[in-house]
Amino acid sequence: MDVKEKKNRRLSYLWPVIFWLLLWHIVSIIIDSKLILVSPLTVVGHLFVFIKEAEFWSTVLSSFVKIIGGFLLALLTGSMWAALSAKYKGIKQLLWPVILAIKTVPVASFIILALFWFSSQNLSVFISFLMVFPIIYTNVLKGIEETDEKLVEMAEVFQISSINKIRSLYIPQIMPYFRAGCSISLGLCWKSGIAAEVIGMPAGSMGERLQQAKVYWETADVLAWTVVIVIISLVFELLFLKILDKITAWWERM
Repeated sequence: MDVKEKKNRRLSYLWPVIFWLLLWHIVSIIIDSKLILVSPLTVVGHLFVFIKEAEFWSTVLSSFVKIIGGFLLALLTGSMWAALSAKYKGIKQLLWPVILAIKTVPVASFIILALFWFSSQNLSVFISFLMVFPIIYTNVLKGIEETDEKLVEMAEVFQISSINKIRSLYIPQIMPYFRAGCSISLGLCWKSGIAAEVIGMPAGSMGERLQQAKVYWETADVLAWTVVIVIISLVFELLFLKILDKITAWWERM
């Protein structure tokens, strides 16, 4: 990709953002009510106030560690159970009602039920894990099942070891499905994790700060925290997928 193409690509992402920010600003001027909608400039001002506070960074770190912890745990266990389900059909049959239930039951129901089971401090870990697990499980299982049976049979004929089959046959086949699952679930884990914090209100979390802003009708603070969550989510997704792509490229060169 040359310099001109890179510039055009950046502009294709930039101009829609500028358009919606301008529209937001115009609508806020027309409404002229700080309780209903504040301008983007006001939100940016509140963001600069936030980042000067030590409590802001500890709040962000607390929510980040818990939500991403749930995400990473779901990656590990979802992949493991997918591998077991591909090998043992009984496990796949046993898990399908659980996967279906997680996909269809509203997130709010799980949050409320989870509050009966354990402290709200760990709620976002559980909810993030729960929302990501079926996506990773389904995608990895699909990747394993789509592996060319002829290649599998050939590997068995030549008595290739299980480790080499996993490394050379299954992982290259699974990675596109795994990456797609990660891309989908990264945004979902943040949405569900923050929702859990808003309902459970664990001390020192971004969800708690959002709820407090809502209670006191601080619209600018609600929007400022929303912007923070969106930025963190997008940055982590870009970094995580970039690292995953580099690992995949390195693996293919081996």
